[in-house]
Amino acid sequence: MRSIRISIAVIVITLIFIGILMIYSSSGVYAMQELGDSLYFLKRHMVFLAAGTVLMFLMMMIDYRHLQAHSKVLLLCGILGLVMVLLPGLGRSTFGAQRWIRLGPINIQPSEFMKLAAIIYVADFLARKKSAIVSFEKGLLPILLVVGVISVLIMKQPDLGSTVLIASVVLIMAFIAGARFQQIAWLGLLFIPAFYFLIYRVPYRWRRIVGFLDPWKDPMGTGFQLTQSQIAFGSGGVFGVGPGKSMQKLFYLPAAHTDFILSIIGEEFGFIGAFVIILLFTALILQGARIAKRVNDEFGYFLAIGIVLMIGLQAMVNIGVSIGALPTKGLPLPFISYGGSALVVNMMMVGLLLNISRISDLES
Repeated sequence: MRSIRISIAVIVITLIFIGILMIYSSSGVYAMQELGDSLYFLKRHMVFLAAGTVLMFLMMMIDYRHLQAHSKVLLLCGILGLVMVLLPGLGRSTFGAQRWIRLGPINIQPSEFMKLAAIIYVADFLARKKSAIVSFEKGLLPILLVVGVISVLIMKQPDLGSTVLIASVVLIMAFIAGARFQQIAWLGLLFIPAFYFLIYRVPYRWRRIVGFLDPWKDPMGTGFQLTQSQIAFGSGGVFGVGPGKSMQKLFYLPAAHTDFILSIIGEEFGFIGAFVIILLFTALILQGARIAKRVNDEFGYFLAIGIVLMIGLQAMVNIGVSIGALPTKGLPLPFISYGGSALVVNMMMVGLLLNISRISDLES
């Protein structure tokens, strides 16, 4: 699988390089106007990129199977991080969301690390209990209880996007392991009352849904982000307006360097540029799936599946939001968007994926 590892490394390096260029392009003017330093976001991004590189190589060097013995400890550490975010004096609040812990000059987002901890724990559980997964009481219920605790803590921040993402990845992993479709379908029905309380009864979330359904009905209000994103794509056309020449990043498109960075790519490099990004993520998912298919042990198999699902679904949701196919969720585009904790965790996941492939090669 050496060729697969090389292709994944090339894809990730390409995405990271694109991210560096686009973070500077999309945030430079805003950073100069608001912070007096056009390189502010780029410099912080590079710090997290350096940390992510170190941790990625660490994940590549250790035997990933050692993580299985510590899956419960990692899960508890992740839960502790989510609790710490909610404690006064520790958690940092921005725009009504309390999702970060300040450590000196940097902010850490525990929910991002919880994504990896949840994958490791569920992969260990499924590897040990695969024969019992068809039983709701012995298989799916224990996983649901863990996901429930994680979801409650993340929703307290609040962060519906990460909650839905983690729950979706875990349920798909359980289904692949052999959980009955009927059980998962019943869980889907239970989401209907949850939709009422978590979305319809929460004004700002319901406004996002309304804005998503018809963003041009209120282009200066609920549909502002989506209409500005669509204007960016429309302005870019097929070949784009050129590197650095985006107009939407000039205080028109909110979160241009984070959640909507693909819109700026589409404006500056056109349909061709955005399509290349989609192709790169598609290739990354397919190559990751090839690794999972060839893994020799159950834990590695489920771990690889979880990593591919987590990165793939994040990319899919971010792209869907940018083009107006999905409601706004607040999930960054892996390896490209500005966002320190997300970048670090995604790089750690890639390191683990390459590790799984390497060890499987050595033992085959």
